[in-house]
Amino acid sequence: MAEMSEHPEPSSQFVQSLARGLDVVKAFTAERPEMTLSDIARVTDLTRATARRFLLTLVELGYVRTDGKLFALTPRVLELGFSYLSGLSLPEVAQPHLEQLSRELGESTSASVLDGRDIVYVARVPTRRIMTVGITIGTRFPAYATSMGRVLLANLPAAERDALLGDLHPAAFTPSTLTDPEALRAELDAVRERGWTIVDQELEVGLRSVAAPVHRGGSVVAAINVSTTTGTSSLEKLTEEFVPALLAAAESIGADLALTSRR
Repeated sequence: MAEMSEHPEPSSQFVQSLARGLDVVKAFTAERPEMTLSDIARVTDLTRATARRFLLTLVELGYVRTDGKLFALTPRVLELGFSYLSGLSLPEVAQPHLEQLSRELGESTSASVLDGRDIVYVARVPTRRIMTVGITIGTRFPAYATSMGRVLLANLPAAERDALLGDLHPAAFTPSTLTDPEALRAELDAVRERGWTIVDQELEVGLRSVAAPVHRGGSVVAAINVSTTTGTSSLEKLTEEFVPALLAAAESIGADLALTSRR
């Protein structure tokens, strides 16, 4: 019994040989990084002769390598995704990673960019409403009072950051909001050094969030965060469980963004 899913009923324009060739490529997985000709024929439900023709064609094109017995994909197969990725925007690249992160942690996740002294939400996966103000794409908050904002401010060039903070008069949203300019600058220095930050009930009482930067090349182009409540997540949980998952997601988004620049 073949493991590959069957193709839908072909149309008059359907090229069966192309579909079968793609089945051969898709037969390789993390569990099956290397296979013999017999393995591939079984997985794809192709005859050995047909599978061999497809494999040798892929070898000649540089998408598959072989030592004469085992076959494996080469890094060149990544080129097949470059054209798709190069047309994606930041929100489109980030969204699936935010969805996976939200499923993993069971909390809301978001991505934002800096616009002046505000953050603007560009992608979001809500699990429940945790703020009195509804958050949607395009929602803005003062950067200094948010986890994503502090990550973005912290990674600005020094002169640009100083210009933004120069005549800033932070307002207190809660009793915990950091409003002292010098203390805020010190916190931003610490955030830049640490590579992530937690904001605990500074934007709204009962709200906690942890954020990390998203890099493309040598620049920080966005921030992502996980938002939760004091009733469901302790600061220890944020540090020990959320931060590693968040940093991994940010790195994955950055890697995909790097692919979009390869035009």
